[in-house]
Amino acid sequence: MNQDRQWAREAIRTIEADFQRCADTHLIPVSLPGLPGVELYFKDESSHPTGSLKHRLARSLFLYALCNGWLKSGSPVIEASSGSTAVSEAYFARLLGLPFIAVMPASTSPAKIEQIAFYGGQSHLVQDPTQIHTESERLARETGGHFMDQFTYAERATDWRANNNIAESIFQQLRFERHPEPSWLISSPGTGGTTATLGRYVRYRQHNTRVLCADAEQSVFFDFYLSGDASLRLDCGSRIEGIGRPRVEASFLPKVIDAMVKVPDALSLAAMHYLAQSMGRRVGGSSGTNLIGALIAAQHMVANGESGSIVAILCDGGERYATTYYDAQWLKAQGYELEGLIAAVKACVEQGVALPEGVLREGI
Repeated sequence: MNQDRQWAREAIRTIEADFQRCADTHLIPVSLPGLPGVELYFKDESSHPTGSLKHRLARSLFLYALCNGWLKSGSPVIEASSGSTAVSEAYFARLLGLPFIAVMPASTSPAKIEQIAFYGGQSHLVQDPTQIHTESERLARETGGHFMDQFTYAERATDWRANNNIAESIFQQLRFERHPEPSWLISSPGTGGTTATLGRYVRYRQHNTRVLCADAEQSVFFDFYLSGDASLRLDCGSRIEGIGRPRVEASFLPKVIDAMVKVPDALSLAAMHYLAQSMGRRVGGSSGTNLIGALIAAQHMVANGESGSIVAILCDGGERYATTYYDAQWLKAQGYELEGLIAAVKACVEQGVALPEGVLREGI
């Protein structure tokens, strides 16, 4: 066995040992008194060692790269990210003793940059968020490193039948609940890898569960879902960190999704604040996007006389956004007025009042 093969074998063992030390994430019920017959749960991915859903993805990406022979001892790992995947990849790079460079928009929250540094990674910030992929490719060429490319490989690296599968975990945790087969699974797209995993798994296991993908305002995924036009582009990045993309990514698979919504950013942030208040702890902006998706699905169920369960993804904690989404001055500077929208979300949850206009929807 050559030296590279031996190094990869030990690296895989190291990652698997780390996985065995980690417990599964929690499934947290959230009351919907205004939407009777519907039971909502949030799959709390913030309890991973690196604090987000992307811990699962980073682990899968490293294993995929190792088994393909793409990683070498001492060679840098480069990733294009809005922050959370980079934090998780920095963790695994440190575990294997590899240099790590995160290529991220300059607007990335300072807390994420600090976490990457904590794990020994470097942050390479770019002013134009649409250029992080191109800049990552350049750095990989110049350093002789490997560009992990989560936006291409997320759906390929994650085994939707087993091995770190979030869908399998959800169904296991629901098995003693009133409605063990959820009516809807709700996820917002960053790479699209999680929605691909959820959609594939429910088909593979022959569940009747439907998958709803909740997109950010400044993102092309919803429009691609409608049109099938893979050439769609935006000249700006998403304002909800971790989700939404300015271009169609290879890991976004619309044919395994049953419905989509596009949520205005202000409503996502209002839902984030309401969810944080109701749970007693801060959550990230994408969790607010997912709450809106869940409420739309719940309203649809109630209108059709259906009862059942819904599971949405709590992607990360809100500590990373203390100086942005949870800072009143920052929100004001960005033009966000959330008080009325927070009240509207509360009225929907607690009284069943329809959500404000502005959410686009398809398939529901």
